[in-house]
Amino acid sequence: METDVVKPVDIDPSPRDKAEAVCHKVKFEVFGEEMLEKRVKSSGDSGRIYLPSEWVGCRVKVIRTG
Repeated sequence: METDVVKPVDIDPSPRDKAEAVCHKVKFEVFGEEMLEKRVKSSGDSGRIYLPSEWVGCRVKVIRTG
């Protein structure tokens, strides 16, 4: 009886593939009521944006554009 030898598949992309993936942009289509464009400011170990107080309790989506 013969046994088949199964070789593992390398699923981790190469550094070049990772770099190319970072450069690609994707398109998002979002429906909403208002849009603001802001620059993220440093805040400790993370970033922060301030939104209008009228938006408190509302759902928002943040998309990094560049």
